[in-house]
Amino acid sequence: MDKLKKLNLFAMADAWRSQQQDAQIVACDFDTRLGMLVDAEQLCRDNKRLTRLIREAKLRLSAACIEGIDLSPKREIDRALLRELTSCRWVAEHQNVVITFATGTGKTYFACALAMQACRNGKRALYRRVPRLLEEMTIAHADGSFARLLLKLPKWMY
Repeated sequence: MDKLKKLNLFAMADAWRSQQQDAQIVACDFDTRLGMLVDAEQLCRDNKRLTRLIREAKLRLSAACIEGIDLSPKREIDRALLRELTSCRWVAEHQNVVITFATGTGKTYFACALAMQACRNGKRALYRRVPRLLEEMTIAHADGSFARLLLKLPKWMY
């Protein structure tokens, strides 16, 4: 246990401790048990990474998700386009998405849902409204931290 913790394999150590208390798992062969331990560690690391990506995205609506988008006919959202956006290929191809709907129709939710989907796909995201982004850039330019701000932003933005 100490060696697993020294190697930063905390989830694997916890899973091993849980395995020791379950008679059915103890009866499994070595390969099966080792596979379960590795799966537990991988799942824990994936969850931590997703949590970090979501936190760093600074989403205004952290519960937004693609599945929650209202696709009623009155909203006139193209389902094929939504499927395309859900694949996040637009991120890999360095393309932008401009969201324009009428006031109060869920632009923020839509943007946060796209950012959440990007995080789920292992991509970094950052939620910013244009006025706030421009304000941050103006302040950074004035106080001399503009270069540092540019390092935080995706390369395609400048």
